[in-house]
Amino acid sequence: MLIKKLNDNWKMRTMSSKEYMNAYVPGSVYNDLLKNHKMEDPYYRDNELKALKLMDEDYEYIKSFDVSKHMLECEEIMLHFDGLDTLADIYLNSYHIAFVNNMHRTFEFEVKKYLKEKGNELKINFHSPTKFIREADKNKHIGGSEDAMKGFQQLRKAHCMFGWDWGPRLPDMGIWRKVLLLGIDKARISSVYISQEHKAEEVTLNFDVYIKKTFSKRDIKFNGEDNEDDVSGLSYEVIVTSPNGKKKTYKNSPARITINDPKLWWPNGYGEQPLYDIKVVLKENLQGLDVFEKRIGLRTIKTIIEKDEYGESFVHEVNNVKIFAMGADYIPEDNILSRVTPERTYNLLKQCKAAHFNMIRVWGGGHYPYDAFWDACDELGLMVWQDFMFACTSYDLTEEFEENIKKELIDNIRRIRSHPALALWCGNNEIEMFAAYGGFEITSKLKSDYIKLYEYIIPKLVKENDPNTFYWPASPSSGGGFDNPNDENRGDAHYWDVWHGGKPFTEYRKFYFRYLSEFGFQSFPRLKTVETFTKPEDRNIFSYVMEKHQRNKGANSKIMSYMGATYLYPNDFDKLLYASQLLQAEAIRYGVEHFRRNRGRCMGTIYWQLNDCWPVASWSSIDYCQRWKAVHYYAKRFFAPLMLSCQEEGVLTQDPNVNAEPYELVKSIKLCVANETLNNEKVNVRWALRNNKSEIKKEKAYEVEVQKLSSKWLETVMLKEASLYEDYVSYEMLKNGEIISSGTVIFCAPKHFKFIDPKLDYKIIKNEIVISAKNYAKSVEVMNEDDDMLLEDNYFDMNANEERRIRILSGKPEGIKLRSVYDIR
Repeated sequence: MLIKKLNDNWKMRTMSSKEYMNAYVPGSVYNDLLKNHKMEDPYYRDNELKALKLMDEDYEYIKSFDVSKHMLECEEIMLHFDGLDTLADIYLNSYHIAFVNNMHRTFEFEVKKYLKEKGNELKINFHSPTKFIREADKNKHIGGSEDAMKGFQQLRKAHCMFGWDWGPRLPDMGIWRKVLLLGIDKARISSVYISQEHKAEEVTLNFDVYIKKTFSKRDIKFNGEDNEDDVSGLSYEVIVTSPNGKKKTYKNSPARITINDPKLWWPNGYGEQPLYDIKVVLKENLQGLDVFEKRIGLRTIKTIIEKDEYGESFVHEVNNVKIFAMGADYIPEDNILSRVTPERTYNLLKQCKAAHFNMIRVWGGGHYPYDAFWDACDELGLMVWQDFMFACTSYDLTEEFEENIKKELIDNIRRIRSHPALALWCGNNEIEMFAAYGGFEITSKLKSDYIKLYEYIIPKLVKENDPNTFYWPASPSSGGGFDNPNDENRGDAHYWDVWHGGKPFTEYRKFYFRYLSEFGFQSFPRLKTVETFTKPEDRNIFSYVMEKHQRNKGANSKIMSYMGATYLYPNDFDKLLYASQLLQAEAIRYGVEHFRRNRGRCMGTIYWQLNDCWPVASWSSIDYCQRWKAVHYYAKRFFAPLMLSCQEEGVLTQDPNVNAEPYELVKSIKLCVANETLNNEKVNVRWALRNNKSEIKKEKAYEVEVQKLSSKWLETVMLKEASLYEDYVSYEMLKNGEIISSGTVIFCAPKHFKFIDPKLDYKIIKNEIVISAKNYAKSVEVMNEDDDMLLEDNYFDMNANEERRIRILSGKPEGIKLRSVYDIR
């Protein structure tokens, strides 16, 4: 097959103008307008409002190209689009080729009869998505998320581009993935499905190779089961390259291949991620016609749902090992999609591996991630929970809509299914829950369409195209049928009473979810990130601009409400940002540590959310500028394979509506060791009751044996002698004499604790920063002047007269600033 790329030398214009400008493919209207200095940065201040108006226009993309005589001699020539966003008419040499209306699909059109050798013209007219949804909503209103523009669900386009409670209303358009011209003779490979059979010391790969002959719309299964069509002279060979680089070729169209001594793929933290390169070459006699290439990992992944004493389990099992899922929810990395590069995606996901993630959930209101995302997850050992792109709304299942989404689903299932990182397919985000509990208006007809789509059409397509991957109807769900979808004791759950419900962090300990796939807490980004979208006069969290970059209604006040219950009032803007990040980090820590202590009953904690698509106050743990928030450093500790946590009692909580002194509980601690490794571990654990100068009042040490894949509680320790406002408990776990997990707890709100100035100091020794403290210091932040430094650890607690050596992973240690909770005042 001949391939000609059509990504260069495009021009673009607004349809209301005759002036063309340079365009970039893959790209978008916003991207091209920015590069040609025709619009202002839509992320700066309130420029979003100006940028949104530009989407009421239509835009034309055009390019000229030549075609070689060799390609023109091919039997069939296909014009191939990997992604058009979204409403577009396609013209080739003035012939109307097609109208398309689905961002999530690939499109191909036979165009040989329209082509000439010199001076071909390809033109694509994109139509306004905002006008479309306004008209669609007038004709047929369907309820859905109030954070998005009305009518968003009536267009197969990333829903969050129309706004969300963390995202802007910037519904960009354009040629967002590559364009190709394909010259085909005789036949080509349309798809390859590789399934695995695992036995002791061997893995058998089963190949279902589908070909499509020229001028045929029908796929032919090429392993002898569906060969009524003439395939004489056609064959394929398979070339397998093992992780060590050794190649082996299998000829004569093999349907099964056995790999001896297989190197198994494991999620991060459980083993390595060896990958095998697979090449399938379609031939006519000895001449190659087409090639399919894919990297795979040898592994089994199941989702186990079984009755037990608590209800029903929900757990991922990889290579017969039950995995405790740890990670976050992933949204599109940028609202301007062409800014997302393989390097940027890999760097983001590498930060997940660094924080001990083993799971990423791809949220259903964005788009299906491109191949570079999947390749990175394969390499880094990050399992993927893949939502289909349906979220927070109903859909009218007309014949046209059904046909459109079926093709979308098949395109993406076939593209993604061979990746070892793929753990499960999920029908949608929160629609079953909203339909069941009345989150938005839904008619009987729409409810019926829901069952048909998520419990019949989609599972049937998954079974036909990827039968070995588990399908789950919704998130959250208890299995479907609107049967209490957010049940604590079955399936996966979303929990938002902490944050949306205003409940204290301690509320997490009242629940024992089987698998928590969404929970979160907001914070502001770092100051240097805020500076990218504000002027100095904007830097008040209740300013017009700061509230434009806060899309969750009333959230800034909610942050301040939680802050008032926790910290002293910060006396400057930067301290307030810092305090908000500590709130977020402590909230998520509280939840994750509790759920890990109850391993076996709970088997997954996926927090909302990993990343941002623009600079904004949100639930992310890495902000738009790729800066780690405090919670991501915390995640590195609370997701650590071997983790020591402390369940303290006696924390003072006060109802803000009650004007009374808080009731003091009896103070106690209970330590727990979580072991998420494949080895039984012997560790040393010690704790100490200390005053605010870190002087020890009481202490104890243990040698503890913890079975693999388990959590172990230690004894409850009563601390009646502890001073409520001046004493704290430090705890640490050592392996082979090295501290591998540690922390501190206090028994009152930090605002009431009598911190003494820790007099933090530092020195630089080669590639390390050495931090020291004179008194107890909580949540020590280390930052350089440009705030571009990534450290081995940050936002940690310190005892007095302790030195903490922190490796510098990137950035220069210039203009170092230190602060702790003591400085929030």
